[in-house]
Amino acid sequence: VCYNNIREIVAKAAEYGNFVRVDMEDSQCVDREITLFRRLKDEFPENTGLVFQSYMKRTLDDIKGLEDLNTVSNPVNYRLCKGIYVEPAEVAFKKYQEINDHFLTDLEYIFENKMYPGIATHDKPLVEGAYKLIEKYNVPKEMYEFQMLYGVTPELRKSVVEKGHRMRVYVPFGSQWFAYSTRRLKENPRMASLIIKALFFRG
Repeated sequence: VCYNNIREIVAKAAEYGNFVRVDMEDSQCVDREITLFRRLKDEFPENTGLVFQSYMKRTLDDIKGLEDLNTVSNPVNYRLCKGIYVEPAEVAFKKYQEINDHFLTDLEYIFENKMYPGIATHDKPLVEGAYKLIEKYNVPKEMYEFQMLYGVTPELRKSVVEKGHRMRVYVPFGSQWFAYSTRRLKENPRMASLIIKALFFRG
């Protein structure tokens, strides 16, 4: 049922030349989501992407495991973020620096193998680390993008754009936008303070 539902969405998007990214949920769903992505990618190679969470200890192996889908003419398209779900230490890194280190390790592998990443972070050290990797591998601007939430760290977003990098801004939209946003804040209370500052302290 899940596959049929998302296939209908991706098929409609493909009719209009649009793109759908399969989001990543908690650790219990990872295998099923990767399987789902493989099926969609096979049928809609230019219209399907996937999200990876760098705090998951398995992420680099998962990216490597999908390398057979990557081609020069149609590179796989991944959104790389830190991850926000509460997970046990057996499956996820817990320390800030550990997570950041593995984010950049995952990103380096993506660049090195000429995949397309959406670099989804509001963390300045990760943005700066991405700059270094982009320079190291001489990555063309059309082979990556940065991604941030609307209203969060606007000055950092502005600086990324001013340096000539592409930026995608995420905006919750639709009748369920409030429920979605509330759920995301519950999953990641640290983000709540950033959003509150963005709402009430705009310059």
